[in-house]
Amino acid sequence: MAELFSFAIDHQDKTTRARCGRFETAHGTIRTPVFMPVGTQGAVKAVLPRDLSEMGAQVILANTYHLYLRPGAEVIERQGGLHRFAAWPGTLLTDSGGFQVFSLKALSELTEEGVRFQSHVDGSYHLLTPERSVEVQRALGSDIAMVLDVCPAADAPREEVSAALERSTRWADRCLEAHTRSDQALFGIVQGGLDPVLRRRHAEEIAARPFPGLAIGGLSVGEPPEKMWEAVAFTAPHLPAERPRYLMGVGTPEDLVRCIGHGIDMFDCVIPTRNARRGTVYTRSGKLNLRNARFRDDPAPLDPACGCLACREHSRAYLRHLVMAHEIGAGILCSIHNLTFYMDLIRAIRDAIELGRYGEFQADFLAGRGFG
Repeated sequence: MAELFSFAIDHQDKTTRARCGRFETAHGTIRTPVFMPVGTQGAVKAVLPRDLSEMGAQVILANTYHLYLRPGAEVIERQGGLHRFAAWPGTLLTDSGGFQVFSLKALSELTEEGVRFQSHVDGSYHLLTPERSVEVQRALGSDIAMVLDVCPAADAPREEVSAALERSTRWADRCLEAHTRSDQALFGIVQGGLDPVLRRRHAEEIAARPFPGLAIGGLSVGEPPEKMWEAVAFTAPHLPAERPRYLMGVGTPEDLVRCIGHGIDMFDCVIPTRNARRGTVYTRSGKLNLRNARFRDDPAPLDPACGCLACREHSRAYLRHLVMAHEIGAGILCSIHNLTFYMDLIRAIRDAIELGRYGEFQADFLAGRGFG
């Protein structure tokens, strides 16, 4: 596994902790930093695999909880695994399902064995254990799987956060014991809330295990962005530099630019597609809400510097019309645009790091001067 999932750092910025690297997987090389579009049900909402390939997406994230409940991991396994089922030739990452289960607090019960929950689909009862989570991800055949961990609320008391990370460590060991698929990398997850002492402690515990990659979990769960950035800043240095660092469930373009400066390599988030379906788009000159009446007669593309389908062929006025008319095409075109924006931003970030000017890039972007 060590050879298959090797990670190499190609460039290290001199004024920040930003770095560029390459992570080898069974379905190709991931160039980092990387943003991974979220395909909850094995599909990125409103976007086809063809569109994702064209915009340069390298990794798609799928949701173990949802695929376990529908259509079922065994169904996907019989179809040749999630790559073939979803017609995605690139790298796939699956989460453990834990976050979704813990978010359904009224329908779940946590014990040392695992978490017993009631399906939101049909009301049936299930037990998700560390071993079962690994088993489901094995059947899905993802390139990167995640351990099952306990994710406390952002405002949880210190005692609860400490207990959660202790259980997460025990569950991480059980996941390692259950993991047998040699073409699948199993990543560990660091918890600890907003407490620097707990974060460092758990980072050291999880880093001591033979995970080829490490994630920071339990952030962007209700705390202010400034608190999240601070937590990343004091956690990332305690993760081994020779392994990829993944910040789960984050975030906005500003989150990416700031956290890459702290040494983060991998991100996923529903923000670009969720906002797109609501008519909010990202451009190099700022975020636009297409529901605003000022775009009703605007003939300009969303972003003149963008080469996506929406910007090549349609005006802001037309896209606003689709949004206001609740046309399916609005979600499709705006999602393609927002994900293209993210891919362009990540490419510009990699270029800036390679040129040794990420500090300047970061300052310009955060000052509202855009990129590229």
